[in-house]
Amino acid sequence: MKLGYSTWGMPTVPIDKAIGYLAELGYDGVEICVLPGWITELSTLDTAERKRIAGLLRQRELALSAIAAHGSLVESDPAKHAVYFNRLRGAMDLAVEWTLDGTPPVVETTPGGKPEEFEQLKPLLIERLQELGEEARQRGVVIALEAHVGAVLDIPEHTVEVMKAVASPHVQLNFDISHFNVMGYAIADSVRMMLPYTAHTHIKDERGRYPQHEFLIPGEGVFDYVAYLLEMKKAGYTGFISAEISIMRQRQPGYDPLAAARQTYEVVSKAFAEAGVAR
Repeated sequence: MKLGYSTWGMPTVPIDKAIGYLAELGYDGVEICVLPGWITELSTLDTAERKRIAGLLRQRELALSAIAAHGSLVESDPAKHAVYFNRLRGAMDLAVEWTLDGTPPVVETTPGGKPEEFEQLKPLLIERLQELGEEARQRGVVIALEAHVGAVLDIPEHTVEVMKAVASPHVQLNFDISHFNVMGYAIADSVRMMLPYTAHTHIKDERGRYPQHEFLIPGEGVFDYVAYLLEMKKAGYTGFISAEISIMRQRQPGYDPLAAARQTYEVVSKAFAEAGVAR
């Protein structure tokens, strides 16, 4: 397995600084967020900047594991739907451009919607995922769907149901176990259900149960990283374990994106060692 970090937690940090800092800390890879509000927003990345960022990644020998381009997949407003899907298409094209080692980074999205809308929106969600899957197939990339607390896909059982219906190797999961932890699922159960469909992962820390939960920086909460890594190893996962610092935590007073990345590395790299998981 490899240890990565998402620039989701570094929205205003210049990408040069982020890449250099993560490499110096010892991370194996990075996930770059291209959403509005981030310094690497997709619409700001002209040809020269894309080439420059690819060069920085090569120079620092930092793998690019994923591109975060989240947008609702169940939006009913045609104009908003077009915005979300065009961003995902642009991110898929970017993934092709940023293929540095023969394997393109996955393109992540959340599903949108609300848990109580699952049965109503399930056909639309499946249809749109199949559409994205075909576009991903044409480009040779993978869309990585993230089940998310408070969204139309919020529990493993519903996620498996949708993945079985979509049935495309180009639509897989970005498995963020924190969303299932705060719903009360055991680590082993989440891993067992999600791993067959997983292309990429997120981790963070947490405390409490939804909807009174808190998402935190690794080391601040109760998540057992060693137990998680052992379960992932037992299940045969060999990809990236990518840390993400939630907006909930970033909004707290005194948040320091660089300190968060350092603390995360210290906590999670120690867990890798304690679990005997090679990187």
